Amino acid sequence: MDNIQLRRDINLKNYTTIKVGGLTEYFYQPNGVSEFLNLINWAKSKSYNCRIIGAGSNLLIKDIYLRGLTICTKKMKTIKIHPKTGLVYAECGVMLPTLANLLAKNSCMGGEWAVGIPGTVGGALFMNAGCGDSSISDNLSSVQVIDIESQEIYEINKEDLSFKYRFSSFQENNLLILSAKFYFEPEGDLKSIMKKTQTNLKKRLASQPYHLPSFGSVFKNPSTNYAGKLIEDAGLKGLKYGGAEISRMHANFIVNSSSATSDDIINLINLVQQKVIQKKGIMLYPEVRMIGFEHPNI
Repeated sequence: MDNIQLRRDINLKNYTTIKVGGLTEYFYQPNGVSEFLNLINWAKSKSYNCRIIGAGSNLLIKDIYLRGLTICTKKMKTIKIHPKTGLVYAECGVMLPTLANLLAKNSCMGGEWAVGIPGTVGGALFMNAGCGDSSISDNLSSVQVIDIESQEIYEINKEDLSFKYRFSSFQENNLLILSAKFYFEPEGDLKSIMKKTQTNLKKRLASQPYHLPSFGSVFKNPSTNYAGKLIEDAGLKGLKYGGAEISRMHANFIVNSSSATSDDIINLINLVQQKVIQKKGIMLYPEVRMIGFEHPNI
């Protein structure tokens, strides 16, 4: 691959917000679609596994040696906002707080919820990230993708994709997200939008353990309750397994409080599931994406 120097044996814990992960055989951060496509072609030509990560939030990577190529999209961060029309173009590596703040500064409404969420546009679309009643798919128009099998690049309209709570059809197909187009309501009141954005950020900082490595939320909310409340009501705040701990600030956060391993975290997830079932009769399911595990997200 011309002008692409792959890095070898990179520790992926440095690329996750929980600061846990094993080594990857090959690693690269493409600067744009052309490099991304070259990497996919190279991995396919070598019959190597190819995994995509963004900001590394909402992600648990097992502490093993991962054969093949890991692509990190954080350098794919072109963003264009048209204040008069509310149309937005964002590459997959654009950070959600960047998107939220730029929308606010351009008087576009609808992205205030995303401030403070440490994920990328691509990762958010993959899991249909959101907060409260809002999610990334609400304002989506279309997604530019690459088919990992055919190498074809094309655009898909939102109507041809499936989105529901913490789910998108990207979790079940062979399509990789390159960029997306959105529509946000334009020409809103600048002061009101900025105030709402800053209020959301302050609430998040006051209630969530941003001072420690974590995924963000670990479990999906059941349809009739909140995962954090169920965990807290079960008396599990502060529960530890090895170096992993249920946050004392927010019970739906696991923090890496002391050199946690991936096994520490998986065992703590399993323990929380068991105790909540015993005490509340409700099964909690992780929303965290898992790489390197035999049975992820069970």
